[in-house]
Amino acid sequence: MQRNLDDLMTALGPMFTRIEPRLQAAKYVRAVMSELPRRNGWTIAEWIGDRRPDATQRLLNRARWDTAGAMSAIRRFAVNRLDAAARPDNLSVGVLDESGQEKKGVATAGVKRQHMGCAGGIDNGINAVYLAYVRAGTGHALIGARQWIPAEQISDPVTAITTGLPLDLTFATKGELAIGLLREAYADDVRLDFVTGDEVYGACTTLRAFLEEHAQAYVLRIRATFTLMLGGGSCLTCEQAVAKYLKQKRKWTIRSAGDGSKGERTYAWAWIATASPAHFLLIRKHRTTGELAFCYCFVPDGQPVTLPRLIAAAGLRWPVEESFQAGKSLFGLDESQVRLYEALLRHLVLVMAARAICAITAAVARHRTDTQAMTPSRSNEQPPEDFGLIPLTVAELKHVFNAATPRTSSLEHAAYWSAWRRRHQARARWFHRRARLATAYIQVS
Repeated sequence: MQRNLDDLMTALGPMFTRIEPRLQAAKYVRAVMSELPRRNGWTIAEWIGDRRPDATQRLLNRARWDTAGAMSAIRRFAVNRLDAAARPDNLSVGVLDESGQEKKGVATAGVKRQHMGCAGGIDNGINAVYLAYVRAGTGHALIGARQWIPAEQISDPVTAITTGLPLDLTFATKGELAIGLLREAYADDVRLDFVTGDEVYGACTTLRAFLEEHAQAYVLRIRATFTLMLGGGSCLTCEQAVAKYLKQKRKWTIRSAGDGSKGERTYAWAWIATASPAHFLLIRKHRTTGELAFCYCFVPDGQPVTLPRLIAAAGLRWPVEESFQAGKSLFGLDESQVRLYEALLRHLVLVMAARAICAITAAVARHRTDTQAMTPSRSNEQPPEDFGLIPLTVAELKHVFNAATPRTSSLEHAAYWSAWRRRHQARARWFHRRARLATAYIQVS
C-alpha cells in the first residue's frame, strides 16, 4: 500500500506550484487513511504533528494548486491500476450517484434543506454527484465529483462571494453534472462498457441523449410510470408493459445480480424489446415480495446484447454505495469542516485519493488472499473444517497498514494540543458571550 501511496502522490506532484502544499497534501491523505475517529482541521493537524491547524486550513482554502488536475490524476491512476488487476473480459461500469453531508448552519456553499439520502429524508445539508469506476470481480473507486449548487445561491452575488463560487458557475441539474463528469472521464481515456445510475439519471433526457451520441451503452433505473414506445406504435408505462407481456412465469429467469456481503443477490429477471432496436426495458422482480424495479437500457449497434450482460451491468451499480459507506466511515468523506466551494471539492479529492489507494491495493491482493471454502451445493451439506478467509477488504487493509506504520505522538505534543483546544474554545466562548450582550434586553416588569 505504501508503494501505491507514493506512486499516486508522485502523480499529483505537478498539480502543485510549491513544495509546501504538496507535502501538506500528502500528509492530509495519510491522515484521512489513519484510524482517527473524526477527521477535521484540528484532528488532522494534530495527527500530522503540526502545532496548529493553519497549514491544513490553508491547503484547502487558499493554497494554489490545480484541484481539477488532481482529480484527473487520481482518475487515471485508479482506472489504470484497476484495469491492470482485472481480467480483460471483466465488465467496466461507470456508476452515477449522489451523496450528501448534513450541515447545521447556512454559510456553507450549496447548503439548503433538501432530500438527503444519508439523513433518510429532508434535512439541511449539501449534495455532490459522483462517478465511480467499477471493474467486475476486481474492485471500484470514486473517480469524479461535482457539488450541486442551488440556483438561488448562484444568482445571489453576496452568497456567491461569501461561499467562493466560481464567477463562471451556472446552475446545473444532477443529470447535467453527471454529463460533466463523464466528459472529463472520456477526456482521460476512460472506457466504459456501461453507465448505470438510479432514477435521477434515468429520468434525465439530456443525459440519455449525451450517452447515445457517444455510443455509450447504459442501464439506468427508471420509475414505474416511465412511458415506453413499443412495437406496433403502442405507448405503455413500465407497469403496463409488464402486465401485458410478462404474464407467464416462463418468461422470467432467475439470475444473480452479483455478490452481496452474505452471498449472491438473486432475483427474477425479464426484458422487453422496444420500438427501437437499441433500447430495452429490463425488469427485476424480488423473489419473495414480488416488488418490481425497472431499468431503461441502450446498447449501440455492434455491441453484444444479451440478458445476462444487462443483468451483470445492472448489478454493478451497488458498489457505489459501498464506496460512499467506506468513504464516510473510514476516510471522512462527509467530515469536512470547510465552507468554501473550492475547499469542499479539495477535501473530496484528497479523500478520493486515499480511498483509491486502498481500493487498488485490495484489488491486487484479491485473488491471493481469497481462501474461502467451496460454495455449498446442497442444503444439507456438512460445513467444512476450515471456512478459509474472504479476500482482504479496504477496511482490513487500512487497519493493517496503520498497525504496520504506527504514528505515536509524544506526551508533550498531546499536552500542547490539549491546551491549544481549550484556549481556542475559551476564546470562542468569550466572543460568543460578548455577542450575546449586544442582543440582550431588559425585562420590563
